[in-house]
Amino acid sequence: MKNQTHTLLKNVYGYDNFRPLQEEIINRTIDGKDSFVLMPTGGGKSICFQIPALVFDGITIVVSPLISLMKDQVQALKSNGIKADFFNSSISPQEENDVIGRAMNGELQLLYLSPEKLISVSNTWLRELNIKLVAIDEAHCVSMWGHDFRPEYTQLKVFRNSLPKVPFMALTATADKSARKDIEDQLGLTNSKLFISSFDRKNLSIEVRGQVPKQKKLQEIGNFIERRKEQSGIIYCLSRKNTEEVASHLKQRGHSVAFYHAGMNNEEREKTQTDFINDDTKIIVATIAFGMGIDKSNVRFVIHYNLPKNLEGYYQEIGRAGRDGLPSETILYYNMRDFVLYSQFADGGANSDMQKEKLNRMLQFAEAKSCRRKILLSYFGEHLTENCGNCDVCENPPKDFEGTVITQKALSGIARMKEKDGITMLINVLRGSNNADIHSKQYYNLKTYGIGKDVSFFDWRDYVIQMANQGLIEIMYSENSALKISPIGWAVLKGEKTIRLTTPLTSDDKKKKAKTIKATIGSEANKDLFTELKKIRYSIAKEENMPAYIIFNDKTLKLMASELPTTENEFLAISGVGMNKMEKYGDEFMSVIRKFKSVAKPRKVSTMQHTFNLYQEGFNASEIAEKRNLSITTVFSHLSQLYMEGKEVELEKLVDTKVIDKVRIAFNELDRKVALKPIYEKLNEEVSYGEIRLSITLILKNE
Repeated sequence: MKNQTHTLLKNVYGYDNFRPLQEEIINRTIDGKDSFVLMPTGGGKSICFQIPALVFDGITIVVSPLISLMKDQVQALKSNGIKADFFNSSISPQEENDVIGRAMNGELQLLYLSPEKLISVSNTWLRELNIKLVAIDEAHCVSMWGHDFRPEYTQLKVFRNSLPKVPFMALTATADKSARKDIEDQLGLTNSKLFISSFDRKNLSIEVRGQVPKQKKLQEIGNFIERRKEQSGIIYCLSRKNTEEVASHLKQRGHSVAFYHAGMNNEEREKTQTDFINDDTKIIVATIAFGMGIDKSNVRFVIHYNLPKNLEGYYQEIGRAGRDGLPSETILYYNMRDFVLYSQFADGGANSDMQKEKLNRMLQFAEAKSCRRKILLSYFGEHLTENCGNCDVCENPPKDFEGTVITQKALSGIARMKEKDGITMLINVLRGSNNADIHSKQYYNLKTYGIGKDVSFFDWRDYVIQMANQGLIEIMYSENSALKISPIGWAVLKGEKTIRLTTPLTSDDKKKKAKTIKATIGSEANKDLFTELKKIRYSIAKEENMPAYIIFNDKTLKLMASELPTTENEFLAISGVGMNKMEKYGDEFMSVIRKFKSVAKPRKVSTMQHTFNLYQEGFNASEIAEKRNLSITTVFSHLSQLYMEGKEVELEKLVDTKVIDKVRIAFNELDRKVALKPIYEKLNEEVSYGEIRLSITLILKNE
């Protein structure tokens, strides 16, 4: 079984190794057992059910609420040579009949359905299918404790009970402890095993900016994007109005940008999303209505224009950046107005107390003065022992100082204003502002009026928030956000307790903090080639009417630009290149690489040379594969190419003569076309791609 799943991973998806937990989940599913998979966005959830679907002799049903994502996922599967389709409200009655017919005839390996469609057909033609596995994607939608509850998901338990012997797999990127048990109960999973992958997306940098005025925020975002020309990004806003304002501002600065919100009609939303997925629009400014259906791998940054409602949503949204594993950036802007608005929204709504508690946790994260990744991961039950080094707090650790006197000034101001006013009024009094409100309330007569004029408005705001975080004051949202002094605060005011505050970041600190993306693969070398490969990918994507990243993601293109593959075997050795894609696109990409290679400096040691060096040292193919962390198929490909080039490789010892004879017959019957997949299929998938490659090499060499 291990050989079969590893062969599928390499030949279909082009990867040499499984990510953590994937293989264990796959094996458990093939054994017919239920699983609950909790993996971060971009963590590789899909392969956990797709590979068992290829192993099983039957059909796998995938339930997903994301109609727009189904199309992309099915396109991606088809581009890898997998028989898949979707059944949802976006297709015509004629298309429905076509999908049903192919499913009934056993011509599909995977069928994606929306929960509504699944429920409506569960007692009709769906009962006739040879269902071997059911995967419930976005499983958090079934729980009232989740952040995206959908009532139609609760009916899936009936479907589960109708298939008692079929393994079910629940998958989600966001579920806290209270939601996990609920999901298992609601779906009726039996003796399921919980798999929690690491939520630590090390390639994402995290930065939080608080209390930045609107115009300055727009300026900062514009400057940030200016330094990242041609990169894809998403900017999330709280309101529809914000999305249109931010998009308009960026458009005026010459950026490729569009807005997206629920107030647009379906056609407008569909076009906006498609243009973004296809790289025709680089930046989307959107409400949280956008993104659930996005599987775009090359989003390089996610910016939150406002405070998110909870950490689950925030984590899921930043997780849309850097899904290809390359370095990506996230920035969160927030102010107290966002917090107040969300608090008001939560009042009287479903699970009001829970929503407010989650909102408080979100605010604590935003205002934290310690490693942000530690806080974020601990929320999902994962604990880092070291600081991450890739968030704003780690890069600029806060300096603290004896803050008792400055704190007493603020507390005295609150007390003299009879605890009736909010942060802005307090700061205006402390700074001695001369405005109408202060005059109407005669606050200019207070002893605290003007005692803090040497401190900037924004620094004062930072100190007051720190005082709230330390429990010295409470912000009474039900009383127009009036500040109230707590018992601890009174103790500080009376001199019975001392306080330390942290120094707010200066503008110089913030400038130092501005980072440039460092691409870890092929960053300096071959940038021109990477650009050319992207152009080819874009033109193919246009021709085939599919997102560019489905053809090859940025990481795979960067590897091509770095490794410079010019033969079929070398091209197959690139991570992310499977057999189907090599046969469809290999020639076009390799022809560009060959042109580049003719003028480029020779590489130090090619990947194939590395394999040959180990072979000469006496290592066999299996040992080389293990030592180099490659699949055996890739090593066979290297040795085959080396043999063709006249290197001393004893290829005859690596493949049985009976296998060569089988391949020769199939090769001749297929008009001697050097295409591995047709031979693999003709031999009933009983001979591996690696053995076929070796056999053809020997057949051609010895004629």
